[in-house]
Amino acid sequence: MKQKKEKNNLTKNLFSEAEKIKYNSNYLRGTILKDLKNTITNGFTGDNYSLIRFHGMYQQDDRDIRKERMDQKLEPRHAMMLRCRIPGGIVKPYQWLEIDKFSNENTIYKTIRLTNRQTFQFHGIFKKDLKKVHQMLSKIGLDSFATANDVNRNVICTSDLTVSSIHKFTYKWAKKISRHFLPKTNAYAEIWLDKKKIVIDEKEPILGKTYLPRKFKIAIAIPPNNDVDFHANDIALIAISKNEELLGFNVLVGGGLSIEHKNHNTWPSLAMEFGFVNLSDILKVLEGIVTVQRDWGNRVNRKNAKTRYTLHKFGIKKFIAEVEFRSKTKFKVIKPYIFSNRGDSFGWNQNINKKWNYTLYIENGRLIEDKRKIKSGLFKIALIHDGDFRITANQNIIIYGISEKNKSNIEKIIFEHMKINDISKLQKMSMACVSFPTCPLAMAEAERVLTSFIQKIDKIMEKYNLVEETIIVRITGCPNGCARSLLAEIGLIGKSLDRYDLYIGGNKIGTRIPRLYRENYSLSKIIKVINPMIKRWSLERLSNECFGDFLIRVKIIKNVSNFPSNFWKK
Repeated sequence: MKQKKEKNNLTKNLFSEAEKIKYNSNYLRGTILKDLKNTITNGFTGDNYSLIRFHGMYQQDDRDIRKERMDQKLEPRHAMMLRCRIPGGIVKPYQWLEIDKFSNENTIYKTIRLTNRQTFQFHGIFKKDLKKVHQMLSKIGLDSFATANDVNRNVICTSDLTVSSIHKFTYKWAKKISRHFLPKTNAYAEIWLDKKKIVIDEKEPILGKTYLPRKFKIAIAIPPNNDVDFHANDIALIAISKNEELLGFNVLVGGGLSIEHKNHNTWPSLAMEFGFVNLSDILKVLEGIVTVQRDWGNRVNRKNAKTRYTLHKFGIKKFIAEVEFRSKTKFKVIKPYIFSNRGDSFGWNQNINKKWNYTLYIENGRLIEDKRKIKSGLFKIALIHDGDFRITANQNIIIYGISEKNKSNIEKIIFEHMKINDISKLQKMSMACVSFPTCPLAMAEAERVLTSFIQKIDKIMEKYNLVEETIIVRITGCPNGCARSLLAEIGLIGKSLDRYDLYIGGNKIGTRIPRLYRENYSLSKIIKVINPMIKRWSLERLSNECFGDFLIRVKIIKNVSNFPSNFWKK
């Protein structure tokens, strides 16, 4: 009786509904199993709507037909989006064949969506097929556990093949870090894989009973290519090597891009340098950072619950001191590092082991059987490929480790299905989030308008003899930052249908936040605003000066600095 009373008092003292849901979830089980048996609705009810996110799923509906169903007195067409956990983004051909098969046979849209966290999403899975997808993933050695909600998400690492001798080490660390921070509960296996419940006193030694205050992201980058946008992560690890040996990581903390329109208590932030850490100490230090955020993070206001707000509240010196105390490790002086480029290197290149790679551009990361037939082309390649596939942090895919004997056959399939010669440089460097019709947070279109928007900018670039140049352009359908618009040179954030806030002044290598330039503009109006800027850039730029640097140099926009106060000032 006394224990029950103490539990009730503790529950009353939890500060938000989200915290109560986690506390009362019985380590993420909730009543999900009961909901799965409920055939009256295709959705999840009560707390389970939130809890399934810890298992890698979001409940969505097709917003294109929402009104039609309301008029027919029907509930929304609920279906789930599932996001797989693939630290480092490497998928074997046999895995890809099963992934493709499931998308064709068991999803509404029959597509595979590559994400900028080096994984894929299925959109449109009915509740009755959820166990089927989890059991399929388990059969091929994958899962979706902890790819959403208040946990450490999919750990990403560079796919830059010019430094492939180091990549094999960073990839191993991405997997090791992902495994280290996975929730220890057996809930996923019990619910989706029909494993027997383990009758023990479960603990979450790292994440705690109420897990983290908000989502948490970790990225590993290998200079000089910032292909993972390391500044968008709670923890950024910069690989430091010597003579093709990984020595350790520079550790940066507190990056993040999500905001709320007009809410000056929210802001994006670049990750801040903490120091260099040897490989032998890195897990202890990362655990120290995660547990400080667990204990010090804001559990009252979720809009201010990310690591960057904790760091701002307590100060970098106090945060570092606490991490050093918990990890019993001292940060060393940051090792020198330079980033000079960003993005993926398309087409053919050869590994140091003399095998071949082909980096394929995937429009908006959406693998769909359109006129180019890229989806079926990748399926054909998976049938004969003796290497692997590597999903990049820019929504593209690398056909990696192609043997000499297979090169001509794969090249033939690529030529028939996947020619990228007609794709502009601008388009290859652009990105959009999913947004409509499936994302419940979407305020404006993103994926479905990016290509036409880029084509208009391409015409401007051609007009001013800039076809060999590029500008980092990104569109996000809401302020949550999934397409990383706040690390772009031209970033659009949706506010309502065909209305966006325009941010400009980021840089080519992804180390500067852009500033708000125009509010609530239509896409056509944004094109008119951008046109004279590009014209002026073509006439007045310095040698190798990127578009964002030019805008700041000629004072079209002011540099963003001194977070957070400086971000919202025009």
